[in-house]
Amino acid sequence: MLSIDPSKNTERENYKFLIGSIVPRPIAFVTSMSGQGILNGAPFSYFNIVSSNPPMISLAIQRTAGRQKDTARNIIELKEFVVHVVDENNVEEINKTAASLPPNESEIELANLTPVESVKISVPGIKEAKIRMECILEQSLELGGQDSPGVDLIIGKVIQFHIEEEIYENGRIDPLGLGAVSRLAGTNYAKIGEIFSIERPK
Repeated sequence: MLSIDPSKNTERENYKFLIGSIVPRPIAFVTSMSGQGILNGAPFSYFNIVSSNPPMISLAIQRTAGRQKDTARNIIELKEFVVHVVDENNVEEINKTAASLPPNESEIELANLTPVESVKISVPGIKEAKIRMECILEQSLELGGQDSPGVDLIIGKVIQFHIEEEIYENGRIDPLGLGAVSRLAGTNYAKIGEIFSIERPK
């Protein structure tokens, strides 16, 4: 077995080890609003659940050359954002929003996605997602030292769920109906495959 010291690697080498090892990763499509009122949208696969009581999620948004990304800056300033689950039906459009645009241009318009008003926050979501979660900023942490570009760790509290009726039954979400896609390494994605059950020990 190889034994590798990450401090002796380039950032790119560590990146490849991480995204190739920690798979599959759920993908959050996040909408946020700039101070100029521009609706921003971007996908993130450094994303997961933090807690169910209260319901909270996490996003890790890597900086570029030490510069904060639009999504992180918008969330920290406005303290509101919407997280959507990326699925088989919207992944092609969502992928277009990964393009680098200046802050005064909207990725939502670029990808021809449809904004939809939120119930409890001012930031719209998009109609094309089967699940979206209205979030408020719980906490943001600036991570990384002087030798790295840094990362903004965003913890958001979910204050409103929106779930398509067709995939919801008896308090549960149908994973096949949702059809969530996950991120692998490089340009690779994965769909929900075979589902199996294992009873937890008592």
